[in-house]
Amino acid sequence: MDGDPAVEPELDTFSLILPLPYRIAFILVLGVWAWGVNLHYLYLLKIDVLSLIKYSSRTSSPLPHHQRTYALATTITVPFVISLFFFWTLTRGRPSAVLAWDIIPQLYLFLLCIFFLVPYKRLSPHGRHRFLTTLKRISIGGIAEPQDGKFGDILLADALTSYAKVLGDLFVSLYMFLSSGKSSTDRPDRGCGGKYIVPIIISIPSLIRLKQCLIEYMRVRNNPQKTAAMGWGGQHLANALKYSSAFPVIILSALQRGYDSNKIGLSETGIFRLWLFFVFLNSFYSFYWDIAKDWDLTLFSPQSSQHAYAYAPLPSPSSPSLSSNHLPSNPLSPSFPSQSHHHQHPYPYGLRPRTHFHTPQIYYTAIVIDLLLRCTWSLKLSPHLDHWNDLEGSIFVMEVAEVVRRWVWVFFRVEAEWVRGRGVDGMGVGVGEGVLLGPVPGRI
Repeated sequence: MDGDPAVEPELDTFSLILPLPYRIAFILVLGVWAWGVNLHYLYLLKIDVLSLIKYSSRTSSPLPHHQRTYALATTITVPFVISLFFFWTLTRGRPSAVLAWDIIPQLYLFLLCIFFLVPYKRLSPHGRHRFLTTLKRISIGGIAEPQDGKFGDILLADALTSYAKVLGDLFVSLYMFLSSGKSSTDRPDRGCGGKYIVPIIISIPSLIRLKQCLIEYMRVRNNPQKTAAMGWGGQHLANALKYSSAFPVIILSALQRGYDSNKIGLSETGIFRLWLFFVFLNSFYSFYWDIAKDWDLTLFSPQSSQHAYAYAPLPSPSSPSLSSNHLPSNPLSPSFPSQSHHHQHPYPYGLRPRTHFHTPQIYYTAIVIDLLLRCTWSLKLSPHLDHWNDLEGSIFVMEVAEVVRRWVWVFFRVEAEWVRGRGVDGMGVGVGEGVLLGPVPGRI
C-alpha cells in the first residue's frame, strides 16, 4: 500500500461525473453487497459463517442472513442511485454547478450513517447492532476472546485496512465541505488539515491490527494452561510485524508528496528508493501471509513436505472426533491424522489436504488475483503508466480493486477457519471430498 498521490490541478471529467463524496459512497455500498455475496456463496457451500463469528440472530425472520444483507444493501443502493441522478440533472457536467451542489452527495453520506446507526426493525437491527458493537471494540485495538467472537473482530479489522484510503478520502471530503470557500466536489485536497493528518488516518486500521496481534501474543504468554502445541506466540509477533511494515510506506509517501530538500536530509531519489524497498517488503510479506497463514495453503512449504499429509476416514456425525476438543488448532499440523494410519491421497500442488471449494483452479485463481492486486504500486515504475496513478479516476480504481481483493480474501479466510475447526462440514461430509472425490450431490 502507498499514500495518496497528488492529483491533477483541475477538476477532470471523471470528477465531474463522480465527485469524491459519491466515490466514497459507492465503495461503502459495494462493501455491503460484497459481504452479502460472501455470506451467500459460503451458505451454499454449507459453511456456517455466523457460528464462526459467534453471531446469534435474535430475529424471527425465516430469511437466511445473506438475504437480509441483500435487503440492507438494496435499501442503501436505491437512494444512492436517486441522489446521483438528481445531482447529474442539476449539474449537467458544468464545473461551477458541480462545485455549488456539493450538499447533495454529502446528504447521502449523512443518510448512509443514519442507516447504520438507527436500529430500524426492517433493516436487520441486530446485525447492525453487532456491527457497531464490534466496530466500537476494535476501534481502540480491542479483540474479543475466541468464544466471544474473536474471528469476527479479525475479519472486520482486516476489512478496515482495505478501506484505509477510503477513510482518508472521507476525512478530506468532510473537511472540504465544512471549510469556508471550499467544496467537497472540487479537486480533493489531500493535504488538508496539515501534511500528516491524512497519512495518520490511513495508518489507523494497521495500528488496530497491530495492537490486536500484540494482545493475542500476550494472551498466549500469560495463559496458565499453555501447552507446547500453542507455541510461544511468535506467529502473532510475525503478524504484528506485517502490519508494522505498512507505516514506513505511508510515511515515505507523505514525504514524497511534500518533499522539501531543506527539511529532509535525503534526496528525492533516495526517498523513492526507500519507499520502493518498503512497499516491496509490505506487499510480498502480506501476500505470503495471505496464502500461507490466512488461507493455510502449502504453496510456500518445502517441496519435500507438500504431499506428506493424508486424509482421515470420514467420521460419522456422532463421532467424538468432531468435537473441537479432539481436533488440532491447525489442520496442517503434525498432529493431524498421519499417513501411517490411513490411506494416503496426494492433494493438488500448493493447496492442503482438506479443502471446501470444489476445484483447485479456484484456489490458483485467487492466489493470482491476490498477488496482482497486492502489487498495483508497480504501475509507478513504468514511465508510460506513472501519470495514470495521479488521475482521480485511477485512484478510485485502485481503491475499488483493493475492496475486490479483500472480498476474494474473505472467502478463503473463512473457509480456512471452517476447516481448522472441523474435520467435516456442517452436513457431516468430509470437507476435502468436494475437491478430490468429485462434487457432492446437492452441493454447487
